[in-house]
Amino acid sequence: MTLLFVAFLVADLCVRQWLAMRQIRHVASHRDQVPPEFSPRIGLASHQRAADYTAARVRLGMLERVYDAGILVALTLLGGLQAIDLAVAQFTSNDLLRQLLLLGSVVLLLGVLGLPFTLWRQFKLEARFGFNRMTPGLFASDLVKGILLSLALGAPLAAAILWLMASAGSLWWLWAWGLWTVFNLLLLFIFPTFIAPLFNKFTPLSDPDLANRIKQLAQRCGFALNGLFVMDGSRRSAHGNAYFTGFGKSRRIVFFDTLLARLNADEIEAVLAHELGHFAKRHIVKRIVLSLGAALLFFAVLGWLAQQPWFYEGLGVLPRLNGRNDAMALLLFFLVIPVFTFMLTPIASWYSRRDEFEADRYAVSQSSSEQLVSALVKLYDDNAATLTPDPVHSAFYDSHPPAAVRIRHLTQHA
Repeated sequence: MTLLFVAFLVADLCVRQWLAMRQIRHVASHRDQVPPEFSPRIGLASHQRAADYTAARVRLGMLERVYDAGILVALTLLGGLQAIDLAVAQFTSNDLLRQLLLLGSVVLLLGVLGLPFTLWRQFKLEARFGFNRMTPGLFASDLVKGILLSLALGAPLAAAILWLMASAGSLWWLWAWGLWTVFNLLLLFIFPTFIAPLFNKFTPLSDPDLANRIKQLAQRCGFALNGLFVMDGSRRSAHGNAYFTGFGKSRRIVFFDTLLARLNADEIEAVLAHELGHFAKRHIVKRIVLSLGAALLFFAVLGWLAQQPWFYEGLGVLPRLNGRNDAMALLLFFLVIPVFTFMLTPIASWYSRRDEFEADRYAVSQSSSEQLVSALVKLYDDNAATLTPDPVHSAFYDSHPPAAVRIRHLTQHA
C-alpha cells in the first residue's frame, strides 16, 4: 500500500505541475496579441492583464500543491495522524468522543495549515488584480461563521456515521450512504433560505422591467420561480455571476450585484437563459445522481478498506486493537482518495463542458446568441479570464469550454 500510495502521489504531483507549466508557457506566448475574434471588444491591456492573472494563479497553485502533498505525507507516512490519535486519547476514555476529537483536530489542523494560502490568494493575488473587496474583518467574520456552521452540521453527521460504523454491522456503509444522501438533499433545500443569508445579503430585484422579462423567460422555460434576488457579491469580490438555487418552493434566481452593474437587460436575459438551460436539460439532477452514485461506490470501498489492517499500516497508522478505528478509516480514506482518482478529472471536465455546450444551445433557442456572446465577452474581460488557455491544460481541468471555442460554437448555432 505504501509504494502504491507514493507512486500515485508522485504521478499526481508531476502531472499537475507539468500541466501548470504548460498553461503558464502557452498563456505567456500569446500574451502580446489579442485573438482576432476578440480584438474588436477586448483591448491589449485587458488581454495582458488576464494573462498575468492566469499565470499568477497557476504559480500559486503549483506552490500550494507541493505544500499540500507535504502535509499529506506528514499526516500519513510520517506518523502525523498516529500522533494526533495518541494525543487526543489522553483526554477521554470514551471511544466515540475520542474519535470525534480526532476528526475535529485533523479538520482544524488542515484549516489552519491552509490559511496562509487562502489569505495570500484573497488579500495579495486578488487585490493585485483589482478583484478583492473583502476586508480583514469580513474575512474573520466569514471564517467564524463557517466554523460554527461546520460544527452545527458536521459534528452530528460525523457522530451518526461513526455510530453506524460501530453498530450497523457489515453493511454499515449502505446505511451511512443513505444518511449522507438525506443530509445533502436537505442542504439543497435549506441552503437558499437559511445558510446563504448568513454570509450575504439578498434583496429582491428592484428593476420591474427586468424582473418582468426574467419571469417571462422562466415561464417559457418551465421554471417555477419563487423569487428574484440580488446578492451583495461586491462586498467580497469584483467577479460577477448569476445562478439559480433550491428545489420546489425554495427555487430562486440570484444575481451578483456586480453582474447587474456590467450587463444590459438583453445580456442578462441571455446569461440567465443559459443557466435555465441547465435546469431544462436536467443537468443539475443528473449531476446529483452521479455524485450520489459515486458516493455509494466510495462508501462501499471504504467499508471494505476499514477492515483491512494493511490499509492503516501502509499509510502510517497502527490500528487500535482495543478500540474503534472508524474515525481513522474515514480520515485516511478521504485524505488519500483524491490521489487515486486524479486521473478521472479530465472525464469530469469533459462531461461538464458537454453540459455547457448544451445549455448554450438552449439559451440561443430562448434568447439571442449575439447578446449571449456580448455578455460572455464582457464577463471574460471583467473576470480576467484568459482567452488563450493551453489546450491540454484546458481539456484536463476546465469545466467550461475555452473562450474562443465557446464563442465559435455560439456563432455557428445562431
